[in-house]
Amino acid sequence: MAAAGGESKTSFNKYALSCAIIASIISIIFGYDTGVMSGAMIFIKEDLEISDVQVELLAGILNICALFGSLAAGRTSDYIGRRYTIVLASVIFLIGSVLMGYAPNYAILMTGRCIAGLGVGFALMIAPVYSAEISSPSTRGLLTSLPELCISFGILLGYTSNYLFGKLTLRLGWRMMLGVAAIPSVALAFGILKMPESPRWLVMEGRLKDAKAILLLISNTEAEAESRFHDIKLAAGIDPYCANTSDVVKPTNINHGQGVWKQLLIKPTPTVRRILIAAIGIHFFEHATGIEAVVLYSPRIFNKAGVVTKNMLLLATVGVGVTKTMFILLATLFLDRFGRRRLLLTSTGGMLVSLTGLGFALTMMEVKGDEKLVWALCLSIVFVYTYVAFFSVGLGPITWVYSSEIFPLRLRAQGASIGVAVNRMMNAIVSMSFISIYKAITIGGAFFMFAGVSLLAWWFFYFLLPETKGKTLEEIETLFGNNTTRHGNQGLEIQPTRNGSV
Repeated sequence: MAAAGGESKTSFNKYALSCAIIASIISIIFGYDTGVMSGAMIFIKEDLEISDVQVELLAGILNICALFGSLAAGRTSDYIGRRYTIVLASVIFLIGSVLMGYAPNYAILMTGRCIAGLGVGFALMIAPVYSAEISSPSTRGLLTSLPELCISFGILLGYTSNYLFGKLTLRLGWRMMLGVAAIPSVALAFGILKMPESPRWLVMEGRLKDAKAILLLISNTEAEAESRFHDIKLAAGIDPYCANTSDVVKPTNINHGQGVWKQLLIKPTPTVRRILIAAIGIHFFEHATGIEAVVLYSPRIFNKAGVVTKNMLLLATVGVGVTKTMFILLATLFLDRFGRRRLLLTSTGGMLVSLTGLGFALTMMEVKGDEKLVWALCLSIVFVYTYVAFFSVGLGPITWVYSSEIFPLRLRAQGASIGVAVNRMMNAIVSMSFISIYKAITIGGAFFMFAGVSLLAWWFFYFLLPETKGKTLEEIETLFGNNTTRHGNQGLEIQPTRNGSV
């Protein structure tokens, strides 16, 4: 049975899946860098004799640099293409990982961390965008959430690396933890040779013949490929009825992303403004609700809860990684069935309850001082795991799926880069201030604060984020307003109905 527009819903395109998996390998490296630093910091602090402020700076500098990397990535991917932007990100990661693994002192370690951060910015922007642009509407949730699944898998690998390499000498252990991140970069360099370019980018460049050939590979039927090809040409400002046999045409309003910032930030249409608010909001709340505090500082949280030995701290942290990976895998399977909105609201509500419970348990531990409360320790561990589970089944993967699919074609890469920049800024703020915050208002108070932010996030998602499940990328713009046509096409994606009207 074929869906409207020629899309077959009864089969799954394995070629599109394999392309999305290869593109998502870059996200494993980022996840690894995040997860491994949580345990490596324990050994780095002891070996290099650095202060808590230097530890916070080391934790957060990755995201500050990623902010600049993400802003550069949007224009870069519009200029050289999605595929070679992934190659560039992997090379940057490789250089950063080698420097961190070598790191004879704090300065070199920070330099490597900064370079890796630039790679993070590129990776976080390009992997979901590429996956969204090669996927069909019925499987876009699954394919676009793969980067987040790979981030979680990378975090789990980082935690496991902490536990295994932590048994080596102090000087060698943490350097091995950080240096082995170069391995996935090399693997990606080989995998990228088998990946096609995004057909939507090719259409933006006017390379219709190449785009059509790729669409035939990533679509289940020729009718689906024709339908998608028609819609993409319309979105790119190309006559959708021009001869499909044309090798190259000159598209209108498309020039390597020039003028996009003006359309996004200076003179956006009401619809684009609502899309931008939605993208910025979901990226803001992903980290403002405290996930980085839990992922990066879980050893300290478990220590405050009463776990004292290094081995037990690292082992408990591995449990966080396992939980995160399992529930994101679950989310990838259900995103296209239950939709983004339902999972997002359920996820945020569960996070609110978990953060409140964690704040209560940790507060009781601090109130009792030296008295060990087994029930509070157990509650703390349970609520950490349930918080990570709820985050991973909704807000974590949906942030990247949603923000990569709502922008119109011409604005997608640079619009997504703004969202990633906000994401990295909030990540940096949380990771660089969490120790100072919990010292000022107690660790329990810090998690009560995150619970309050989660309540605001639930309100934002409920009122401002429409459901996008099952819509084509060319249809989604209409969800954010019905007055887009009065502003003209301007290279934006407006989906024609079956009778040819807009």
